[in-house]
Amino acid sequence: MNIYAFADEASPLIDSQILAMKRNKLQGLEIRNVDGTNVSEISIHKAKEVKSKLDANGLCVWSIGSPIGKTTIGCDDFSGHLELLRHTCEIANVMDTKNIRMFSFYYPKTISPKDIRGEVIDRLGKMLEVAEQYGVNLCHENEKGIYGDIAERCLDLHKTFTELKCVFDPANFIQSGQDTVKAYEMLKDYVYYLHIKDALYDGNVVPAGQGVGNLPYILKEYIKRGGNAVTVEPHLKVFSGLEALEQAGEESKIGITSYSSGDEAFDAACVALKGML
Repeated sequence: MNIYAFADEASPLIDSQILAMKRNKLQGLEIRNVDGTNVSEISIHKAKEVKSKLDANGLCVWSIGSPIGKTTIGCDDFSGHLELLRHTCEIANVMDTKNIRMFSFYYPKTISPKDIRGEVIDRLGKMLEVAEQYGVNLCHENEKGIYGDIAERCLDLHKTFTELKCVFDPANFIQSGQDTVKAYEMLKDYVYYLHIKDALYDGNVVPAGQGVGNLPYILKEYIKRGGNAVTVEPHLKVFSGLEALEQAGEESKIGITSYSSGDEAFDAACVALKGML
């Protein structure tokens, strides 16, 4: 099993993220925030600098943890968002990864999901064309509140675009009111990799295996089908950059378990995963 992580939850500083990765003997990063800046917004020069540091420490970048697709339909500048995607693809090429984690857009809650499906499909089609030009995969995560927040709509997207990869996040499904086993069975033919994040029925995030996400079952089934890549996403303590990941007016349910530091919470998440494995 190749274990990667959002190490920005240990520290916003890339040097400290590297220490956290090595301390837990992980293979590499799903890189999200670098020295206080989202990875999609760093310069190419900075991307090369980070890549050199990771290479020197025997670490790779598994995926770019981008915010692509986390804008609200009807309130955003999609052409500008496509430019951000192009820059993110350039960063992916510099960091020698084929994967960019992304989303399928928020939408006004006064609108039914079926009413914005056409716009979502049109946007994803254009985004996939850009990604193909750079030789990278777009990997869709089931974030709560977006079009693809429940398994039925995720399945719709993956059937429509077979090249769109599936990132399966159990905690996000719980927070969207969905049973994770049913969601996995629906999406298992499309799952590319897993985010290791668990939650209780009330949405509070807890260490993997301590919630209702059925992670032991999902991991076992994923491995049986040949799956060999997971990303630890702790969300056990409020961390620098969290607010930027949330939809306006939303607040992640984090902190039910007390940790003295980001490093301690990060280590706890890694230990929980390894215990299950």
